[in-house]
Amino acid sequence: MIPIRGPGIFLAQFAADRPPFDSLPAIARWAASLGYRGVQIPSWDARLFDLERAAESRTYCEELLGVCAEAGVAISELAAHLQGQLVAVHPAYDPLFAGFAPPAVRHSPAARQQWAERQLRLAAGASRNLGLGACAAFSGALLWHTVYPWPQRPPGLVAEGFAELARRWRPILDAFDEAGVDLCFELHPGEDLHDGVTFERFLEATGNHPRACILYDPSHLLLQGMDYLGFIDVYHERIRMFHVKDAELLRDPRSGVYGGYQDWRDRPGRFRSLGDGQVDFRGIFTRLLKYGYRGWAVLEWECCFKHPEDGAREGVPFIARHLIRPPERAFDEFAAAAPDPELNARVLGLRSSPS
Repeated sequence: MIPIRGPGIFLAQFAADRPPFDSLPAIARWAASLGYRGVQIPSWDARLFDLERAAESRTYCEELLGVCAEAGVAISELAAHLQGQLVAVHPAYDPLFAGFAPPAVRHSPAARQQWAERQLRLAAGASRNLGLGACAAFSGALLWHTVYPWPQRPPGLVAEGFAELARRWRPILDAFDEAGVDLCFELHPGEDLHDGVTFERFLEATGNHPRACILYDPSHLLLQGMDYLGFIDVYHERIRMFHVKDAELLRDPRSGVYGGYQDWRDRPGRFRSLGDGQVDFRGIFTRLLKYGYRGWAVLEWECCFKHPEDGAREGVPFIARHLIRPPERAFDEFAAAAPDPELNARVLGLRSSPS
């Protein structure tokens, strides 16, 4: 068994216009000072990272790796969630997602989609130049507005929606394949890929593309009432990234998993800092180790009650406490005997014991 790497931290929720969160050298030193060993970089944040330059220049990537190494951390992965979101946007959501794109393409859905596709190709090249094996993204959504349909969905709508989603993503997945990098979709409500069944639909529509993988985040599965431990049993072969994020889903007489349009603090389902929610991380780390997960355990901090810097500080010992060092030998090896075919045959009743 190979140990899981960590603790890592996703920098998206911490990047800001004030030190030490306004540049990669400074935020890397901050993360290392807390005890993190890896940083996951949001590829859209120009304060930390120049995606186009990273895709074109190995020298720039060597400089980034050196900056992080000098600070005491590695780059675990790149994230391209916002660009992935723009690969597929239903017109009803145009005003909400337009801000994810630069002003020049913001109000042209076709130009915005082309920009997003190019960004993801750049993320594939940048990941390759950085020596990374995986990159994160959202899938975008064409069908989400029909997730709980009334009136009922027209026949064939779901199949057509996933066929179109696959048509948009397949060339991007091919680019990641050429780069030797897995593209890991974070299964997330609001995206067409939000649970195991939708991932399976997408996988089938892409011809079981080898680079279509999963960023496993148990918080999004818990908030849907799913068996997030059993999910690992079913999909472990496709899980290539892991966000360590906690959540809770409380029974409430007034609202449920949809939240009643309430703010996060008042919703029955909400994200929490590590250890403050309901996720069984001991079970998760054990299962991931069992199935040979080779990646990082990366904190994604989101909480409506706790200060982010406190959540980041508490995340290091929490993740470290759950990292499992695999044994070098079986616990019962002391009682083992040397291989003996003759003995095996007698135990099976295939030969009689010597008199």
